[in-house]
Amino acid sequence: MKDNILKIETVDQYNSRMGIETLHPLVSVIDMSKAKPVRHARMSFGFYTIFLKEVKCGDLIYGRQYYDYQEGTLVFLAPGQIIGVEDNGEIIQPKGWALTFHPDLIRGTSLGRNIKNYTFFSYEVNEALHLSDQERQIVYDCLHNIEHELRHGVDKHSKTLISRNIELLLDYCIRFYERQFVTRTNVNKDVLMKFEDILNDYFHTDKPRSIGLPSVKYCADRLCLSPNYFGDLIKRETGKTAQEYIQLELINMAKERILDTDKTISEIAYGLGFQYPQHFSRLFKKCVGCTPNEYRQQS
Repeated sequence: MKDNILKIETVDQYNSRMGIETLHPLVSVIDMSKAKPVRHARMSFGFYTIFLKEVKCGDLIYGRQYYDYQEGTLVFLAPGQIIGVEDNGEIIQPKGWALTFHPDLIRGTSLGRNIKNYTFFSYEVNEALHLSDQERQIVYDCLHNIEHELRHGVDKHSKTLISRNIELLLDYCIRFYERQFVTRTNVNKDVLMKFEDILNDYFHTDKPRSIGLPSVKYCADRLCLSPNYFGDLIKRETGKTAQEYIQLELINMAKERILDTDKTISEIAYGLGFQYPQHFSRLFKKCVGCTPNEYRQQS
């Protein structure tokens, strides 16, 4: 039976659930220690949410064994995503902090124009950001600045100042995630090796003919990672996007087959997962500088 999902569409609805006063209808900073005890629930929000969790957070699983920093954890949710666990009747006292802001708050602002650049809003919970003490203090400072602006009262400057402070926090989080990727170098290299194995296995089965070309999502799913996190990790490790890396492996496989078989270029294209041979020839020429037939003749 499908779990019930508690849908909370507005910031005020979430504040009411937590027993917190609404200072602004589109944004809120919540000290969870001051919130009322609540029951477990799986929730879907109609707004952006950032949770700063304490180390011991029994309501969510983060897979901390893969991370070097464990003093604090940030989880990012975009509108429509689901978080939490099924209601088992237990009443809990939330801990940590939460920042919520509705898409309407950032429309027409720099943050609104750039929000899609913060890809970590589409990461899974087990890809959360783990903070050092210094990083956590920076997050606290940003949250306190936003809270201070909220308590100032809403005026014509509020939207700009609040959105700028949220954007500053998110920019720091980009830096912190880059640090996390660096400190997990060994784990990242393991992911890269598994990525190569997945592609190699893919091209040695009938999947290209039955499914088509391997996608970033297909590879990310096999690695139990979200496509955005996987893509950011590959970009950090190789300097190439995950799609570019797949194309590189595809071209290398194509070169082998062009030289090692008597199959026609069309047969090779279909065997690699292309629906149309001309698309294969176009990509091959773009990457190699000559057509597949020219490559075969030159070699």
